Amino acid sequence: MTPAILGTRIARLGFRGGVHPAGRKSLAAERPVEVLPTPGEVLIPLLQHLGAPCEPTCKPRDEVALGDVIGQSDKFVSAPVHASISGTVARAAMTTLPNGRHVAALRIKAADAQPLAGRALWDDVYGGPWPTDGLDRHEPSEIVDAARNAGLVGLGGAAFPTHVKLARNDAKPIHALLINGCECEPYLAADDRLMVEAPEPIVAGALLARRATGARRVEICVEDNKPAAVDRLREAVRGTDLGVRVLKTKYPQGGEKQLILAALGAEVPAGGLPLDIGVVVMNVGTAAALARAVLRGKPLTHRIVTVSGAGIREPKNLLVPVGTSYAALLEHCGGLSDHAARVVSGGPMMGFSLTDLRAPVTKGASGVTVLAGAEIQRAAETPCIRCGRCVEVCPVRIVPTKLAQAVRVDYPEWFETYHVTACIECGCCAYACPAGIPLVQLIRIGKIKHAARKS
Repeated sequence: MTPAILGTRIARLGFRGGVHPAGRKSLAAERPVEVLPTPGEVLIPLLQHLGAPCEPTCKPRDEVALGDVIGQSDKFVSAPVHASISGTVARAAMTTLPNGRHVAALRIKAADAQPLAGRALWDDVYGGPWPTDGLDRHEPSEIVDAARNAGLVGLGGAAFPTHVKLARNDAKPIHALLINGCECEPYLAADDRLMVEAPEPIVAGALLARRATGARRVEICVEDNKPAAVDRLREAVRGTDLGVRVLKTKYPQGGEKQLILAALGAEVPAGGLPLDIGVVVMNVGTAAALARAVLRGKPLTHRIVTVSGAGIREPKNLLVPVGTSYAALLEHCGGLSDHAARVVSGGPMMGFSLTDLRAPVTKGASGVTVLAGAEIQRAAETPCIRCGRCVEVCPVRIVPTKLAQAVRVDYPEWFETYHVTACIECGCCAYACPAGIPLVQLIRIGKIKHAARKS
């Protein structure tokens, strides 16, 4: 138990499987968030969420201001996108996201004068007072509408449209709301710094989310490797009935189903959603963005991104406009070191290797990790020895080696038999495999083949 939180009751529940990779959080966890200077241009994808893509609402040479809607969709499962800087819209473009998907995007050339920069931008996004009293004046439907209009999505990586989660379903009432501050990926510290530097909007957002969903119980969940965040959150929830739940550190604690099992002792059925058992999970960054959307009427245009790893000269946490290139982030952090070997969007367990540093930061991008050559060396792959370690560590209790085998021998019948769609691609199996088999990559291929077979 971390000394700073001795005496704090740590949840004794847990989830099956999981691993304990080296956290390497210290590279960035103690570095306060810096506001990135406004880049010369941003490239904003029209699809950076689960669901339907947006259609542009502006055309080339249009002047747009920070926060203007530039992409919209009438589909329920979607989220509008907004200009993250003031400037002039350039020609429509295509961009490749880190996951390999090609999507339409809008390029905005920055105007000479920006309405917000530096400390003023931080204060507009996270600073100032955040009320915890009187929030019942906001009707649930008003909160849901504000979340949709602000383009809120899950900022922990899944990027599921927030208004869909918040909308009440009389057939499936919500009894518990979990605010997810676990951030279990190695290296990443964006959520940690937000909890330390700006816990107040998180608390306000949690109260508004409870009002929207009707949840009776609200817990802010944090792993015990973030003692400063625990202390700051406990101060911020005083005078409210919100709880701060401290969980033992284990990867992938931040996964929705794993967090529900660890914090509540409840299990989401296979193929089901947290909604099916009356639970909503929301990232701490999303909660803060919800408070800003409802209380200040501001859309989601910026997010905190961790830049870390042994291959970057100056690890930092940055508040950046959505659409900023990864190259701009790396340059602001001193550039790549002589030991840099791989740039990953996200963390090393679930992230995607970047092949083009011009790719833009999206709403769900919480970090970029630059790994050194020594960190990516892997032993030569050998045949599976049937040791069962991948099964032991799998948090969703599937058999990764069988799915990998199905891909390699092209036996698609096993995709359904061994529940390929249940895989959350956490990487625990590949981490534990003594044979060095690229299990996650093979299972991703299996998912694609399975989807194609079903279509």
